[in-house]
Amino acid sequence: MINRTRRLRKTENIRRLVRENKISTDDLIYPLFIEEGTNIETEIVSMPGIKRFSLDRISTELDEVVALDIPAVLLFGIPSKKDEKGSETWNDNGIMQQAVRFIKKNYPSLYVITDVCFCEYTSHGHCGIIHDNDVDNDATLPNIAKQVISHAKAGVDMVAPSGMMDGMIATIREALDNTGFPNLPIMSYAVKYSSAFYGPFRDAADSAPTFGDRRTYQMDPANRDEGMREATFDDQEGADILMVKPALAYLDIIRDLKNNFDRPIACYNVSGEYAMIKAAAEKGWIDGDRVMMESLLSMKRAGADIIITYFAKDVAKLLLKK
Repeated sequence: MINRTRRLRKTENIRRLVRENKISTDDLIYPLFIEEGTNIETEIVSMPGIKRFSLDRISTELDEVVALDIPAVLLFGIPSKKDEKGSETWNDNGIMQQAVRFIKKNYPSLYVITDVCFCEYTSHGHCGIIHDNDVDNDATLPNIAKQVISHAKAGVDMVAPSGMMDGMIATIREALDNTGFPNLPIMSYAVKYSSAFYGPFRDAADSAPTFGDRRTYQMDPANRDEGMREATFDDQEGADILMVKPALAYLDIIRDLKNNFDRPIACYNVSGEYAMIKAAAEKGWIDGDRVMMESLLSMKRAGADIIITYFAKDVAKLLLKK
């Protein structure tokens, strides 16, 4: 007897019925870059279709996000001034805080998440306080606390710390609980690798370090078991969602977390992954829509419940055509 598995592949309708994983807008978070200033709408050359907006120019983009039924946005702020500490991150009238208030007032249906880090706000481009040419982990933690409290007061729905400082989740949870925000959730960049796939993002957010790199605090791409340790610490310290970043080259890590933690698992489909597909599609070398969907589907198949992706609008438009 021949095992005829092809019987369940014969037509599109049977393939739909037995399909194990599907992408929907319910899975997606759309990143937004918001720059301090006025009349700014600048396309990021290395990320075709993605722009930096000032608040007075962002409504058209947000209107489209809402119309496409994308449920959430992840905000990155680009301030007009930087310093050694990144003190604009806890300025209650900073660009991130202004953006949160603007979106919650004008687009109340959107779920607003803020990136919690310092690299866009520091003059040196690193993710915390510098001592001896390296980020001082423990000196940075109090500033992380000040940043999340300021975001919470602005009305954010969730905070997403990305700096890979040891103990940051415990610090954030304690700060929020002690200032009247015990119900504010944390999506931790729990397993974040020191990746070359971040290149275009640094153009987008003006966040390239002025010296050295981030390998002393972001993870070595060669390490798998270490990802489990990092996620375990964040789970124990109170993270509500655990994230893997990047996504496409780290599907094994997504699956590890899905198999071992009873929490939602997110992944970040990062700028380099986006840019490669866009560039190859523009050259006509690949079918951009099919490769986009196949890539995102691989993240779902690996175990991601949530996908942060610059493709969110493209996906939503494609799904509307079906």
